[in-house]
Amino acid sequence: MIELTQDVSWLAVVIGAVAAFAFGWLWYSPLAFGDRWAESMGVDKTGKMPMSAMTFQFIGLALLSWFVGVTAVNSALLTLILGSAAFIVLGFSGETFAGHNRDGKLINLGYSVFAVIIMIAAQGLLG
Repeated sequence: MIELTQDVSWLAVVIGAVAAFAFGWLWYSPLAFGDRWAESMGVDKTGKMPMSAMTFQFIGLALLSWFVGVTAVNSALLTLILGSAAFIVLGFSGETFAGHNRDGKLINLGYSVFAVIIMIAAQGLLG
């Protein structure tokens, strides 16, 4: 367990997760791709916020940011790139199986890539 916690910059982990979550608000807002994403995924934006989904999203981002922190401590950028690419491609595959259209899949893929970049930047600045 020590390899998952020793020398990890917890400030950078928290800031990376929060910043990636906040970026998601912008990414999926009407200012960016929100309307196109909602239409392509069949999401009704008139209802109340899906708090359960958003909670799981934040937990996932926190775990990913922790993974970024662990790889930063170990100077394992290529491991981070490999792990992130694997999960992003698996997410894309899952959306393909679910029958989501190209626009929605690419919007989600783009967010995932930028979330990782935000977390790497947090580690670079604060780690």
